[in-house]
Amino acid sequence: MRRSHHTNTLVIISNHVKSIYDDRWEADTLHYTGMGTNGDQSLSFAQNKTLAESQTNGVRVHLFEVFIDKEYTYVGEVELCGTPYQEPQRDENGNSRLAYVFPLKVLTGTRAVSLSDQQALDSQREKKASKLSNESLKERAEKSRKQPSTFQQSSTQYERSIWVAEYAKRLANGICQLCLNPAPFENAKGDPYLETHHIVWLAKGGEDTIANTVALCPNCHKKMHIVDDKKDVETLLLRAKQWVDAA
Repeated sequence: MRRSHHTNTLVIISNHVKSIYDDRWEADTLHYTGMGTNGDQSLSFAQNKTLAESQTNGVRVHLFEVFIDKEYTYVGEVELCGTPYQEPQRDENGNSRLAYVFPLKVLTGTRAVSLSDQQALDSQREKKASKLSNESLKERAEKSRKQPSTFQQSSTQYERSIWVAEYAKRLANGICQLCLNPAPFENAKGDPYLETHHIVWLAKGGEDTIANTVALCPNCHKKMHIVDDKKDVETLLLRAKQWVDAA
């Protein structure tokens, strides 16, 4: 966060590439992590105080996002839309600490993300997710928002959690969770090829959670989108719960 007394503005940057902070969009609200890379964060520290008091101190807040290293995308002016709250996050040394999170909304317009930026971000997250331990991956998956954020391209898109998707594949362990057959082939990395699927579709109000996400072979995945049989849905919900409980 950078403040300018000359213009009475505060610039905040949500870096989705390198930052240790766990910024996330939930619907149209950005939950932005405050300053402080080690130990518990404080609302009286530096620009945390400025942002926390931005509804009364007259400071205008401008948001940039980073999807590709060193490329800054201007989102717009934002405002605090709720009370800052604390949640456990990892610091730069990997230790658990309490961080302050600021709920922010864009004042005008709709958050827009280019397809290339979203693809670059997904690629970065997939690489990071593949290197995490099962324990770390489960922790991130459980913390992921239940309702995915949306953004505008030519139509509304859903920003799915990479952590949830990767964890679902880990739980499946190379076996389709509907037909219970091994993945039909391996990808270029030698991993069993399965596709993640939301049992209750996001477009129908389904949650982006490990309890609503399974890994399917391409054939069963296509079947779920074309047929969407209620018995298959019930079977997958039951199996997803069993696998999550057993993990």
